[in-house]
Amino acid sequence: MTIIEIKDLDFAYNGEAVLEDVNFTVRPKDFIAIIGPNGGGKSTLLKLMLGLLAPAKGTVRVDGKSPQEASPCIGYVPQNVHANHSFPITAIDVVLMGKLAPKNRWSRRSAATRREAMAALERMEMEAHADKKIGILSGGQRQRVFIARSLVARPKLLLLDEPTASIDTKGQADFYRLLRELNQDMTVLVVSHDLLVVSRYVKSVACVNKKLHYHDQAEITGEMLETMYPCTVEEVCPVELVAHGLPHRVLMDHEK
Repeated sequence: MTIIEIKDLDFAYNGEAVLEDVNFTVRPKDFIAIIGPNGGGKSTLLKLMLGLLAPAKGTVRVDGKSPQEASPCIGYVPQNVHANHSFPITAIDVVLMGKLAPKNRWSRRSAATRREAMAALERMEMEAHADKKIGILSGGQRQRVFIARSLVARPKLLLLDEPTASIDTKGQADFYRLLRELNQDMTVLVVSHDLLVVSRYVKSVACVNKKLHYHDQAEITGEMLETMYPCTVEEVCPVELVAHGLPHRVLMDHEK
């Protein structure tokens, strides 16, 4: 059984290849860190899973359907979610947006819908901030609200693109602990550069640099990834190098 199945996928922007020959199968309840260099195709891969982009070749299936058909079961927190600090919208208002039906944007908000939104905020430990303006919340608090907006639709799959970019180190650890709790009920894919933090919580790693290398290995450590990550070259996966003992040689050379 799979929640995501990608076969023989290619994608290009203006004729320039971004992803090539990607094959990727994700099992339900996996918690995957997607890592790779800037421009390697990580965010593009998420957008293909969401159906925001169409592959030049190959197929993407989510929960056995096209991404567009599966959209009700996908929660998404994009990179760089900015809030206008002067815009008078509260945290609960943001979460309620997750309950708006595409064909009925102006439907009335029932008491039951508000209770669901409050429950999502409570799950993200943000219920005390429900009536606060989104613009005055910290970066970490805003990200929790945006995840609550995704959770209120009860997704099977949660996709996050660099969700801790505006969160301090302690906040990152707290944030990933929450994601690990959410992973008990849903599949989680997170694009991240916070290798030392995220590697303590995820179950597997996908390295993306045009091609994709999936590693279902719990023993991959943050120290190993950080050591090898700057050495990534095109078509070479840092985790595969780690598996062959290269980090030890790199460290020895560095110590000379």
